[in-house]
Amino acid sequence: MIERVTYLKRLRQLKDQNLIKVITGIRRCGKSTLLEAFKIELLTSGVASENIIFLNFEERENLHLTDWTTLYDEIIEKVNVEEKYYIFLDEVQLINDFEKLVNSLFTKKNIDLYVTGSNAYLLSSELATLLTGRYIGINLQPYSFKEYASAYKDEKNTDRLFRKFINESSFPEAVTLSQNNENLVNDYLQSIYDTVIIKDIAQRHNLRNTNNLHRIVSFLFDSVGSYVSPTNIATQLNHNSQKKISHNTIIKYLDFLTQSYILYAAPRYDIKGKELLSTNEKYYVVDLGLKNITATNKYDADLGRKLENIVYFELLRRGGKVYVGKHNDREIDFVVQKANNIREYYQVAFTVNDKKTFNREISAFDKIRDNYPKFLLTLDFDNTSINGIQKINVIDWLLE
Repeated sequence: MIERVTYLKRLRQLKDQNLIKVITGIRRCGKSTLLEAFKIELLTSGVASENIIFLNFEERENLHLTDWTTLYDEIIEKVNVEEKYYIFLDEVQLINDFEKLVNSLFTKKNIDLYVTGSNAYLLSSELATLLTGRYIGINLQPYSFKEYASAYKDEKNTDRLFRKFINESSFPEAVTLSQNNENLVNDYLQSIYDTVIIKDIAQRHNLRNTNNLHRIVSFLFDSVGSYVSPTNIATQLNHNSQKKISHNTIIKYLDFLTQSYILYAAPRYDIKGKELLSTNEKYYVVDLGLKNITATNKYDADLGRKLENIVYFELLRRGGKVYVGKHNDREIDFVVQKANNIREYYQVAFTVNDKKTFNREISAFDKIRDNYPKFLLTLDFDNTSINGIQKINVIDWLLE
């Protein structure tokens, strides 16, 4: 099992803090495994096993637990008010009125509460209203490259390993399958895709026809790293098609897709005007392997856009809000707003060995007059500083 070091460190920091720890992320990205690992740490540190209550609501023996009041009573029966308890509720959104369950348990001062969910509904629902300022969200994704590399300890050639990473899946179970039987990986990814589309979106939102949803997903998978808007999605999809998709339907479906964590939206930020722009965003797919189940994806194709996708999620893992940037007529791949009003700028390119490409990437930084750090990430082998801009090999950066 690959230890999710970054996320475990976060949970350690939050242990016994008077906050509900809400772990979100797409299905099968490792939320349950993360909680199990943290449970083992608690046991190792001396917490008694009877003081840890772990319920996964997708397991067969827990499927009957759908009424929150019954479940609350069962949990409280096991709790001694004189002792500290750690309660893990895995896929809690499957419980009716789960917000009331979470809120009621949180009122007990001897309970440290951890919940997971595979849908952003967890934080966009009544829960967020009930618990304003009393929860902290931890968004989990499939393996980073550093985690992925630790699964392939015998592979010493990081360039070859990265080429595999950029073209294949980093879902934990997909990585395990890839090492044993690669033929099963796409079937596994198809099952994740189908579950998200059918169960998390279509069933939850009562969609009778998922054909348009599939069309929008395929379009966005092919448009990773490109600016898109509901208008241009509609224009492209309705061109030469008998089945028209309305602008409003696209807006609604984009919201469903980001809520299920299969796609992440990066808003556009005007660096000079210091404001978010309402037009054109970029969308990134949570796992590049999912592109492999669409007919249009090709191995070693669109490597520049795939690289940008990888950098986006690594920036999310490292903390801060991640935007795509605009400065006058120039585009900056990523603007990261950190704590304490610190900002970082990133340009991403597969290579800048060509002088024209190099000048284009560097010139985007030229007129930004502040002194915040500027980075150029490429697969070139040289790490250097150019007029204060740090050029870094992206593999080195990912393995930091």
